[in-house]
Formats: sequence, structure tokens, C-alpha cells
Amino acid sequence: FKQKTAYEIMPSLVGSEMCIRDSNKIVNSWNEWDPLKHVIVGRADGTCIPAPEPALDAKVPEDSDMRGTYGPRTKDTVDKANELLNNFSNLLEKRGIKVDRPTPLDFNQPTSTPDWKAETMFGCMPPRDVLLTVGNEILEATMSYRCRWFEYLCYRPLLKDYYNKDPNMRHESAPKPRLTDADYRKDYLSDKIGVTKRLEWTENKYFVTTEEEPLFDAADILRFGKDLVVQHGFTTNLKGIDWIKRHFKDHRVHAVNFPGDPYPIHIDATFTPIKEGLIINNPQRRLPKEQRKLFEDNGWEIIDAAQPAHNTPPPLCYSSVWLSMNVLVLDPKTVCVEKSEKYQAEQLDKLGMEVIPVELRDAYAFGGGLHCCTADVYREGTLTVSYTHLTLPTICSV
Repeated sequence: FKQKTAYEIMPSLVGSEMCIRDSNKIVNSWNEWDPLKHVIVGRADGTCIPAPEPALDAKVPEDSDMRGTYGPRTKDTVDKANELLNNFSNLLEKRGIKVDRPTPLDFNQPTSTPDWKAETMFGCMPPRDVLLTVGNEILEATMSYRCRWFEYLCYRPLLKDYYNKDPNMRHESAPKPRLTDADYRKDYLSDKIGVTKRLEWTENKYFVTTEEEPLFDAADILRFGKDLVVQHGFTTNLKGIDWIKRHFKDHRVHAVNFPGDPYPIHIDATFTPIKEGLIINNPQRRLPKEQRKLFEDNGWEIIDAAQPAHNTPPPLCYSSVWLSMNVLVLDPKTVCVEKSEKYQAEQLDKLGMEVIPVELRDAYAFGGGLHCCTADVYREGTLTVSYTHLTLPTICSV
């Protein structure tokens, strides 16, 4: 299967993004696998365990050691996480990739709007959650946590600089949600629900977020050129997906879900494109058969990801052991994998990828893995069309 260019499919889509890069072009990224040349890597400074709130309570596993705990993370864990993030940044720079870093806020302070008050904020280790790059646009997501409402401010100095230097760069921000209690289902707030019930609810697409207003995290979105694949789950609702569809009018937006996940938060530890034509899928959260057709009918192979090397996540970590598959693709032949995740590294090596081991496990608790802690600014490449045969509805009804 060979991708067609946007010009072959729809000549009207071809604009400045299709031209050879000039010195003023800073922002350009259409998919998850083109050669990476410029990236944002997060920081751990000041990261807090957020105080209880409706969005967060439903997403913290019932056996987590974070339940009932909030406030700044300890200095030794922050220093270690920053050491690993700095080392990762240095590795990328040595490979010729430009790296920018966010400006942390004082996250250990109360924030409020007329509708709510939060005792702490979160941090800025995972820029992938907040920022979505599509072509020459960087979009700030709505976010669905109150403690993350102001997180976009950490990236504003960078976005301002890109905007000033790149005359074609578009800096967009989705409507800031009110995040009142009407945005969350009260049923989800009980700590006695149990995994069986949660799995039943997720299979029925009954999530903690209601359809009160558009909500989405950028990390629920994967870019396949003209097609955007968006997970419907805890952090992105159908109104959020509909907003994305209306905003990116020249793209096709596809809603997907993964019934085997009792805590469906962000797509990049569940469904990961490695290169054109190949996706690894969490074997505990397989894409439903009817949704796989979009990919398989267009020549894409979906294979089970390798098993994680660890049985449990690190202490005080929101994420699951499946951060093993939260990898960063540098180009169609090169991928960064967490150093201890030997099984995932072996699988990708056998698939013909050059695997670069990166130590990051001790930073997982600050917001995720190698894909989470980065956000694309520039990848070489132009807009392509991955799917010429569409069998999956472009968006579910709200």
C-alpha cells in the first residue's frame, strides 16, 4: 500500500505546507513518524500530586497509593526526573534535533475561576497532553482537569516565539471549558465501583465526562496526515471530537474506543503508529473489529505490542505498566524506547527499527513516557492521505 499525496487526492489542500522548508518555517508536523527535527521536552520542576477533584478522582486507580495524597512531589524525585529529561534532551540534540523546554509555573498554589477552586495545579512534564501540532498549527487543548486549566501558560513563551518568527504558524486555542460539576458523572466518584463495573461502563462508552461542553486532551489524538484518530474516553468526550472535526475542516476525524481499558486516558499507551503501515496495539485494549477495518482495508497492519517488562508502575504514578509502548518515533527507521522495556525494544528491533534506549522510568510519575513528555514542533514531510477506503464513520453522533 502506497500513500498518495494531498495533491493527488485533493489539490486544493496544497498550500505553503507542501513547499520545501525555508529558514522562517518553524512549525510543521502532519503525522507521528516523519523525521523529527524540532521538539518540546517537558520539565519536572515543581510538579504536584493534584488535590482531589471530580475529573481526577475517577481516573486514579482504586488501589493507587496516591488516593488521599496531594501536594508537591519530593525534591529528590523531581531532581531525578529532571536529570532523566535533561539527558533525553541532550540525546535528541546530539542527533540533530532542536529541543525547546517549557517555563514552569508555581504549581503549588490554589487556582480558581468563578465556578471552582483547585488547591494545586499539576506540572509541565507532559506537553503532549496540552499541545497538538497539525501542519503549521499548534492547538492548545481544552483539558478536562481543573488542576490543569492553566497549564497552557507554561508553553506560551515558546508559542509566542514560534508565532513571531514563522509567518505561516497558526497558534490556536480551543474554548476554555467551565468544568463545573455538570461536566462529570457522579456515579464515577465512588471508590467502590470495581474494575468489572468500570470495564462494563467503558465498553458501553459511559465515561466520567458528560457532554455538557467540548472537552479533549491533545494526547487522545493521533495524526495520520489528512486523518485524525481520536480516542473517546475519560479525557475526551464526543463534543470535544465534534469540535476537532469542525476546527480541522480539511481533515477527516475518526472516533475510536478501547473497551478493555477501565481507565481510558490518552491513546498513546494503547495504540501507537510506528511507521507508515504499522501500528502496535495494547493486547489488553484491542481496537474493536469494526473499527480495525479503517486501517486494515487501507493496508495498515495492527499487531499486539510486546508485554511490559514491569508488573507494576513506579510509586505515585497515574499511568499503567503499558507506558512500555509509549515510544517516540524519530523517523520511519528509528524509535526511542524506555531503557528497561526490553521486550518492547526486542519487538521493534525485529520489526526492522533502530531502537534507541532512553532511561525515563523514574520520571513516569510526573506525566508519562517518552511520547507523553514531548510535543512535535517540526517533522520533515508534507500532508498525505493514509486512508482512501473509508469504512469507519468519521465521527460518532453526540
